[in-house]
Amino acid sequence: MSSVQLLPLLLQLERQSGSLRAQVEAAVRAHGTPLRWAITAVQHRPEQPPLLQIEAVVLSGVAAEVVDA
Repeated sequence: MSSVQLLPLLLQLERQSGSLRAQVEAAVRAHGTPLRWAITAVQHRPEQPPLLQIEAVVLSGVAAEVVDA
């Protein structure tokens, strides 16, 4: 029997040029199969890219790998 877990996730991501969606999805996917995510805060910093707070829920485990396939 496979073990699958729903994991809440809180990330900080420095905004880069290019597709914001692709950046967020790649950062979340590094922790499992994304079920949902949201940008919940943006910290504007002088002379630096904005820092985004991302809240997400991911599937983690063997069955999650099958979902990705």
